[in-house]
Amino acid sequence: MLNREDITLIVIISIKLSNSHLLMWILGRKKVSLKESGIFEGFTDWHSHILPGVDDGIKTMEDAIDVLEEYERLGFKRVWLTPHIMEDYPNKTEDLKRRFEELKDNWKGEVELFLASENMLDMLFEERLLKKDFLPIGDGGDHLLIETSYYTPPYAMDEMLESALKKGFNLVLAHPERYRYMEEKDYRKFKEQGVKFQLNLLSLVGAYGESAKKRAEWLLAKKMVDLFGTDIHRLEAINENIRTPLPKPIQPEAVKSVVNQLIN
Repeated sequence: MLNREDITLIVIISIKLSNSHLLMWILGRKKVSLKESGIFEGFTDWHSHILPGVDDGIKTMEDAIDVLEEYERLGFKRVWLTPHIMEDYPNKTEDLKRRFEELKDNWKGEVELFLASENMLDMLFEERLLKKDFLPIGDGGDHLLIETSYYTPPYAMDEMLESALKKGFNLVLAHPERYRYMEEKDYRKFKEQGVKFQLNLLSLVGAYGESAKKRAEWLLAKKMVDLFGTDIHRLEAINENIRTPLPKPIQPEAVKSVVNQLIN
């Protein structure tokens, strides 16, 4: 902790050197939280589990409305609802569409709602790929939000990705920072294939542990992040983390430059 004499000396040295950056370097920038940063103003959430009662996310219509009301207070503009489609949650497209219409009927606020899905790369994905039976993300209807296990890659992952690309889909990898088996070469390989990365915003404040936080910082620093999402499963997760200061290497401007990107 600097005392008054230390700070005075620093200011004098800074002025004498005519270098305002010296003082900034020594004292460092003030840390700000996600809530204080203004990141949520006009925010598009590209990954959420708000559609109620269909997976391991929000369970009731009332809770879904509570989340959306909090989003509106924070300044969110658009939210993509991306329920799981996987062997553990074999949701059917038409069932999800019906539940989505029910949510829209109940939601009276200004936040815009859109429906897509988060697709696990598993045997069910391969079956749906044959039928092109997906809920794509983005206004153009040709992007798929995909995920894998956090610990091991799926069998024949490269073949599944190649098949999806050949069928005309663009791929968005959900929360790349959370995959413990991935290394720098894996991230670069995905990018060479044209895969977009959707980072979980709360990873930047350590919501998923130190490993995911460090990976998130690295991906952002390398300009590999294309989209942000909350990946919200419960309202408390947002309230518990939006007041946590962003780490010093991450400046809100770096996040904001990505936040309002769209995929068509």
